[in-house]
Amino acid sequence: MEKRKIIEIKDVWKIYQLDAVEYPALRGANLDVYRGEFLAIMGASGSGKSTMLNSVGALDVPTKGQVLLEGIDISTLDESELSQVRGRKIGFVFQAFNLINSLSALENVMLPMTFQNIQRSIKIEKATRLLNLVGLGDRLNNTPGELSGGERQRVAIARSLANDPEVILADEPTGNLDSKTGKEILELLKRLQKEQGKTLIMVTHDLNIAKQADRIAQLSDGKVIKISNKI
Repeated sequence: MEKRKIIEIKDVWKIYQLDAVEYPALRGANLDVYRGEFLAIMGASGSGKSTMLNSVGALDVPTKGQVLLEGIDISTLDESELSQVRGRKIGFVFQAFNLINSLSALENVMLPMTFQNIQRSIKIEKATRLLNLVGLGDRLNNTPGELSGGERQRVAIARSLANDPEVILADEPTGNLDSKTGKEILELLKRLQKEQGKTLIMVTHDLNIAKQADRIAQLSDGKVIKISNKI
């Protein structure tokens, strides 16, 4: 069966202006991502990994080049259109969890659905189901401060699935966790990728994690210098 591209990064540059100095975080990066695959992105600090992830996630607009999501150039969309892409097509999992401390686990997972005009009873039902999916069915009403690091990351994963996105972007999702918990989170993300057909793109410094991906993209100085099927 022919692999279908879901994301195409074409000659993408991202240049940040720091006072009078221009800093190019991406320098003509090119990368294709295929539907349903687990792609790991590796590289030294400053190589452009997070900038590339943010460009794919419509959090950052390229200075030059194209980022195509299902054939649509998201680099040309206005902020309202970008918000719709982020809300419906892409789920985010961050190293620092990025949960709202004053909200319960259930409310944190419901939050992305708030902007999609979904009926409250449906939001509650879906958020409950997602928290059960990640093994937190008994922690619905706990706030992040009452949860362990691994539990908070599970809430973040459930939140990333709230609008049934096709792509999950994970930026060092195990970076703040101990090795045992990190392994459990990785297995959970891999299970979602396999069982639900999600496309998983993960930035990681950990070679052991990268080895479990379908492909590995190696970045250096803002460019993809190598793509391999495992290392």
